[in-house]
Amino acid sequence: MVEAYILLTSAIGKVRDVYNQLEELESVQNVRIVTGPFDLIILVEAEDLSTLTNAVVEGIREIDGVVDTNTAIVVE
Repeated sequence: MVEAYILLTSAIGKVRDVYNQLEELESVQNVRIVTGPFDLIILVEAEDLSTLTNAVVEGIREIDGVVDTNTAIVVE
């Protein structure tokens, strides 16, 4: 099992819309709206690195309002 935290920047005025869509994705375990340089922090869990990559590229990054993501894979 692979876990990662995704630090996400959304378009202005789209944070709540992105949040709602993220909650519906199977790989998303937790999502929080935060302050600071990022708008949301997402905990993603996947079977392997390839599945994690697909979850980010074909799932999270395809959501309308997502501007940028930064993935931090959990190593310990």
